[in-house]
Amino acid sequence: MYALVDVNNMYVSCERVFNPSLIGRPVVVLSNNDGACIARSNEAKDLGVKMAQPWFQVRHLQRQAGLVALSANFELYGDMSSRMMALVGRHAPRQEVYSIDESFLDFDGVPGDLVPIGREMRAQVLQWTGLPTSVGFGPTKTLAKLANHVAKMAERKPGSYPTEFAQVCHLGAVPLDALRQVFGATPVGDVWGIGRRSTARLNEGGIHTVLDLVHADAATLRRQFSVVLEKTVLELRGTACLDVDHEPAPQQQIMCSRSFGSPITELAGLVEVVSQFATRVAEKARQQAAAAGAVHVFIATSPFRQNDRQHSPSTTWPLARPSADTRLVIQAAVQALNGLYRPGFNYVKAGVMLMALQPEGLQQGKLDLFGASPAGAQAGTQGSTLPCRPAPGPRGVDGARLMGALDALNRRFGRGAVTVASAAHQARNGDHSGRQERRSPRYTTRLEEIATARA
Repeated sequence: MYALVDVNNMYVSCERVFNPSLIGRPVVVLSNNDGACIARSNEAKDLGVKMAQPWFQVRHLQRQAGLVALSANFELYGDMSSRMMALVGRHAPRQEVYSIDESFLDFDGVPGDLVPIGREMRAQVLQWTGLPTSVGFGPTKTLAKLANHVAKMAERKPGSYPTEFAQVCHLGAVPLDALRQVFGATPVGDVWGIGRRSTARLNEGGIHTVLDLVHADAATLRRQFSVVLEKTVLELRGTACLDVDHEPAPQQQIMCSRSFGSPITELAGLVEVVSQFATRVAEKARQQAAAAGAVHVFIATSPFRQNDRQHSPSTTWPLARPSADTRLVIQAAVQALNGLYRPGFNYVKAGVMLMALQPEGLQQGKLDLFGASPAGAQAGTQGSTLPCRPAPGPRGVDGARLMGALDALNRRFGRGAVTVASAAHQARNGDHSGRQERRSPRYTTRLEEIATARA
């Protein structure tokens, strides 16, 4: 039996934990650069605010309906997510962290009624973190996901589903007639993995509810759509096709990109931000013990600034040997940037992506016959034995040991405490960071921003 634990309106709920005056008020959280609504409270949804709707389109609701807008505080949300995941993971033998606010739990072998366990788990998360959750149980992951949706909607919209399904719903323990009623009351577009285009096509074929989908011929759906939809139908019928992945596969690409608070016109400013992005992706690669074979860089002007000339180039710069050394990644990224940059343009966005990732120990040796290797080459290696010991980086310094010391110092003293010189100014001052005029304090990760209690 599976469970899906989901935080209700995660970003807004995190803000409400430390600012209870937001409870009951319409609240939205804005994306980087305060451009669009990426999270909405139920009250904001009732006002008609759509997901990803540009902020300028709903700004008038501040005066008309008391809408509160906050800048995204991802450092706070990530830390609160880690606390919640640690709590719910104690209740089941296996756990898959599916997203920042969702976690699958595998209760196989756990005896007894799971509904009380779900209510106890929900109460503990609420008491220990202040985050409200919904819990859905089912014999398959798709049914658990659907049960979670039912638990959430039964609480938010009384009458949409039976009241006993609110907050915690176990679709694997209800009679067949009750399950059919739930299926009949749920639009097919609310099923996990069925998007808007598939919903429209299914509706055209006469499939409007989950009950219609369950009764459809799975083989026909596979021919008309895909094997993914066929597996969805089988899961809704109770046949498990998906297992809990407690060890997710490593990422195949790692990217860091951002829009700037103000346009950058000079190469030096772009070098700073690109160096900072390269630093971040290299750090992420080391965290998953991976090395990159190539570095992809892009810069872009804004298509919304109609009076500006447009220029949005990109390029991929191969590394001579796969590496996660910050210095080598920055070196490749800056060389790629030099080929992309053109003076006279107002650049508003940039990004760095690591590609062709592989385990860090599987590195092919390289023989440099002429002593002049392109960016990313590391001298002092020989032969072609796999795996081989990481070679020293620039100037003969052992890259692996240096990067280990760098990561240790930044973990202890905070990100950006020690970095490469070309990224240092941007890391400490953030001159070109996106607008975050409405960001709340990072209560749980920054000592200088910790909440103050007055009595």
